[in-house]
Amino acid sequence: MTFCIGIKVAEGLIALADGRITAGAQVTSARKMSMHGQGNHQFMVMTSGLRSVRDKAVAYLEREMAAAAEPFPSMLDAVGAFCRCLRRVMAEDKAALTDGGLKFNLHAIMGGQLADDAEPTLFLVYPEGNWIQVDERTPYLAIGATAYGKPILDRALQPGTSMERALKIAYLSFDSSRVSSADVGFPLDMVSFAAVDRIWRSVQFGDDDLSAERQWWNTHIKALVDTMPSGPWADELLPPRDWA
Repeated sequence: MTFCIGIKVAEGLIALADGRITAGAQVTSARKMSMHGQGNHQFMVMTSGLRSVRDKAVAYLEREMAAAAEPFPSMLDAVGAFCRCLRRVMAEDKAALTDGGLKFNLHAIMGGQLADDAEPTLFLVYPEGNWIQVDERTPYLAIGATAYGKPILDRALQPGTSMERALKIAYLSFDSSRVSSADVGFPLDMVSFAAVDRIWRSVQFGDDDLSAERQWWNTHIKALVDTMPSGPWADELLPPRDWA
């Protein structure tokens, strides 16, 4: 399973992908996020699904980019190219995968700001090669084992959230998924794209690198529960405090 989220706020983009790969009892790691293009023409791709489908679609995308006279002018063009590559892989491999008992499955999040784009943006690509674009009302896209990490995104993230705060929210969303799903885990890849300078920045963390943040969150979330006022259920469901 996978955990990938892309966040769009007024200050730019944030993307996060876990690196755990599980196959039965075997656990390995691999990058699920990749950067494509050069300089000001870079964009990000994160994927969830069959690794073989991902690798072939990305290889076709890179070949198309290498053969083109010019880089993609917009993210819409980049997404359209990836969708063409994905449909080609589907046409070539879906029948064989089905015969082998596997479902043709690949979801992708693509993001960036290319020359003709007015602002940074994110797209979610479905296995069939269709897509949706991130919306201001829900300023994030997520693929993989996302159910456990959604509550904090829905509660705390808004389009006007600062990138610094959004990075914390992204990490806590991952941490919630990591705690509740054995298929999600370190290493963790994070990237940001600031609209002010249009520079991609990236970092990878191992389990030990974020132990202080994990311990801080565990301590404080327990303390918040302790300081929360007791609800009306207390009088109905608990014995009197002076009961002996």
